Amino acid sequence: MTNPILYDQTSESLQAVLRELGQPAFRLKQLEEGLYQHRYLNFGEFTTLPKSLLEALEERFVLFPLEVVQEITSRDKRTEKFLFKLPDDNYIETVLMHYEGRHTVCISTQVGCPMGCVFCATGQMGYTRNLSAGEILSQIIFCMRRLQASDTDLTNVVYMGMGEPFLNYDEVMSSIARLTDQKGLNFGARRITISTVGILPRIRQFTEAKSQVNLALSLHASNDALRSTLVPSNEFYPLNALIEASKKYTDYTHRRVLIEYALIDGVNDTIAHADELATLLHGMLCLVNLIALNPSRDGDLKGSPREKVEAFRDRLMKRSIQTTIRLKRGIEINAGCGQLATTQKGK
Repeated sequence: MTNPILYDQTSESLQAVLRELGQPAFRLKQLEEGLYQHRYLNFGEFTTLPKSLLEALEERFVLFPLEVVQEITSRDKRTEKFLFKLPDDNYIETVLMHYEGRHTVCISTQVGCPMGCVFCATGQMGYTRNLSAGEILSQIIFCMRRLQASDTDLTNVVYMGMGEPFLNYDEVMSSIARLTDQKGLNFGARRITISTVGILPRIRQFTEAKSQVNLALSLHASNDALRSTLVPSNEFYPLNALIEASKKYTDYTHRRVLIEYALIDGVNDTIAHADELATLLHGMLCLVNLIALNPSRDGDLKGSPREKVEAFRDRLMKRSIQTTIRLKRGIEINAGCGQLATTQKGK
């Protein structure tokens, strides 16, 4: 049994610990400044706290729960991927992507994933457990520290890595609360995106929360028959229900939904599919984000060639659906979700 994670603690629980240790009230501010403003990764960095307190905290808590097991960088230096080992010997992945004037981290919310999407390496590895809010935040803090070393700031966070965020809703929202809190990491909510394959009750709950965090819906198909073969959860939450819930989200929040669509060669990438998708999304405040599938190590599915991706985009644009093409990143370093962890799990 490992000690609890310090980054999992609320202000209230930290204050209770400090009181138990006989510390004055101002220690809480010093401790939280170290955690969130300075983003310390080890107890030795807390120079404003007395040694006796640090020793007591170290006996009770794990400060930073992630151990870097593998770190790889793409040839163009624009994608960095980290394989982390957790205190219970499970593994997760985090990807840091660099664009012109923008640095985005793609973080995991679960060890593995229960959704079973056939084109996703994480879906192929199965599900182990949810991550805690502290384990989620630690991925962000690690990348903030990495960028800080080169005088650069993190600009965007996407909950789009290993796992289905809306199946870990409470911990995900708890991590976002501390990520956006002025006394926490003070990160802008509109620079955060949560991606879901479509967990209908949680989409409704997220809508009612009226969060400023962006919502992304992973469709990957233009009809139920095809989507059910790619995304098994479609049997429970079919397209019409997801689109209806997404339209209610846009009506309620006045924020557009990002529609993610991975183009798979010969599967979902024809002009007929584009027309079906345009009809499905008609009248909805959304942006379609196309990307050619990043193939998994053991998968048979391949990403669509560039000309098909562009033809698909052009057809959607002709049908008045705002569409962009996302750059593929880090194919040679297995940047697709779950590919490093699957390899590690198989050892």
